[in-house]
Amino acid sequence: MSRPILKLPKKKGNPHTAKPKPRSAPPRPTAPAPQHPAPQRPVPTRPDEPRLSKRMSELGLCSRREADEWIENGWVKVDGKVVNTLGARVTPTARIEVDIAAKQHQNEQVTILLNKPVGYVSGQPEDGHEPAMVLIKPENQWAEDPTRKPFRHTHLRGLAPAGRLDIDSTGLIVFTQDGRIAKRLIGQDSDVEKEYLVRVEGSLTDEGMQKLHHGLELDGVKLKPAKVSWANEDQLRFVLREGRKRQIRRMCELVGLTVTALKRVRTGGVPLGKLPVGQWRYLARGEKF
Repeated sequence: MSRPILKLPKKKGNPHTAKPKPRSAPPRPTAPAPQHPAPQRPVPTRPDEPRLSKRMSELGLCSRREADEWIENGWVKVDGKVVNTLGARVTPTARIEVDIAAKQHQNEQVTILLNKPVGYVSGQPEDGHEPAMVLIKPENQWAEDPTRKPFRHTHLRGLAPAGRLDIDSTGLIVFTQDGRIAKRLIGQDSDVEKEYLVRVEGSLTDEGMQKLHHGLELDGVKLKPAKVSWANEDQLRFVLREGRKRQIRRMCELVGLTVTALKRVRTGGVPLGKLPVGQWRYLARGEKF
């Protein structure tokens, strides 16, 4: 009788032998990156409504430059909410409130009256001539300044001429830190009178005098009516409500006159008075242009 055949179990592999790596799944196809449109400028909201700074200027609260400063400082409320974003737009009926800090800042601003001599320009230096502003220093303050306000160097910060006066003219020129005053004197809609004494040579006919009053034009633009009269036998008095470049000299040339001297003696309700040539004083609280 034969013995049964025993089947031995198969030998296991060497435990130290590295296991085969599992088969990796095939890579998934990647979706194409989404195509984003090019960034566009943000469209301003309510583009037909005025900017807050412009509206504040229209209301006479301050200049547009000052308004921007106040807005950045958080001094402006619109309908009860602080607005500190430049360029914000408002409805024409919006209620605009200004913080007392802005009013205090505005009250600290100064306006200076200078009796400009011949040889100085009103604004930036040109052709080697100094600007009249270099004369605004402590030693040139009029001893009889009615305000008795002491000079501070901070009064020169942001100080700018509110109007021009030719290099060969003398008289009253206004410098101010206050945007409201600048707008009143040189704004597009300004109608403040400016009075001049003008020494002339030549003969003026009745027709010429009439033309000086109204009817002349410069650079193709008709001039506004002017008040012109004789102050004495060789000096005319001009009262204008506009300030074209070298306007009076060019007007006189058109009627056969030559200007030999020109002096501004009044701006609005503020006269030059006894202020000496080359000296300056502060605008008093009660004085109005």
